[in-house]
Amino acid sequence: MADVISQAKAQMEKSVESTKENFSGIRTGRANPALLNGLTVDYYGVPTPIKSMASIGVPEPRTLSITPFDASQAGAVEKAVRDSDLGVSPRRDGNVIHVTMPELTEDRRKEYVKLAKTKAEDGKVAVRNIRRKAKESIDKSVKDGEFGEDEGDRLLKELDTVTKQVSENIDTLLESKQKEIMEV
Repeated sequence: MADVISQAKAQMEKSVESTKENFSGIRTGRANPALLNGLTVDYYGVPTPIKSMASIGVPEPRTLSITPFDASQAGAVEKAVRDSDLGVSPRRDGNVIHVTMPELTEDRRKEYVKLAKTKAEDGKVAVRNIRRKAKESIDKSVKDGEFGEDEGDRLLKELDTVTKQVSENIDTLLESKQKEIMEV
């Protein structure tokens, strides 16, 4: 039955990784290649993620450089970045597209902090759902007589400990992301 706990812990860790991934898409004062993760380019009629068709570098703290593997697609990549909701104006230098991130205003930073809190809460909800399913499984096993109530109580305490650790991990991630966003 301890495998229920280890299975729940593994799923919770995936939720933490997903939350980290969601955080990487939130802008901070610095340029980050993860900002382009959601962008796709129409590559010969097929929507293709930018990271699959170009190398992305960070030559300066607030600048991204995008170099398409297929030089003929530089215009399409530039258009995709311009049309995105990033609020940036890319400029082309031959086959290389440079994207300079504008300074964030105080209001915009606060909006990003709210967004980060929402993503963190989504992660915590996923963790609580995993906990609930694991608890139901333990309760069912106790009811079916697979093991005694004492063993069930011990497993529930262990599950609660794991859940608390994972939730605190998400809180720590949120705290560091908030500092990163508010850093001028």
